[in-house]
Amino acid sequence: MAYGRVLEIGIGSGLNFDFYDFDKVSEIVGVDPAVNSVAIAKSRASKYQSKISFVETTAESIDLESSSFDSVVIGYSLCTIPDPIKALNEAYRLLKPNGSLFFMEHGLAPEPNIQKWQNRIAPFWKKIGGGCNLNRDMEALILSGGFKFKDLNKKYIKGPKIASYLYYGEAPKV
Repeated sequence: MAYGRVLEIGIGSGLNFDFYDFDKVSEIVGVDPAVNSVAIAKSRASKYQSKISFVETTAESIDLESSSFDSVVIGYSLCTIPDPIKALNEAYRLLKPNGSLFFMEHGLAPEPNIQKWQNRIAPFWKKIGGGCNLNRDMEALILSGGFKFKDLNKKYIKGPKIASYLYYGEAPKV
């Protein structure tokens, strides 16, 4: 569970605010390039007593001080980021030593037949799904960002198999 000073990459309209334990979270800094979504998040943030601020930028280049966050949260956003490795490198840079990345992402399924369909429809899905690449291997991407898994869970959730394979867990900065 996220704690301390939190950076949420892909904050969108602030739907995750209800899931934070504000007894353990001192501040949330939300990053998102979508100005309209951030406007909604700002409205939602007004009902919380803790400090929530926003940076309207891409995940690949975040102008914040290195090693300044205890937790980084990415939920259903890594699939849309044009350069996910660069974004994960930024997350790593911004985390304090012993800080953790908390993630929940859909991505590449384990079965070759499902992967075939994911790869086949990926170009069309990206156009209709807000830039979503449903065929990204999230486990490999997170490892490529320099993280090691403390907790990695993978499973299908409700929905079509081509779009419902979920990766979630915690990956500390090592």
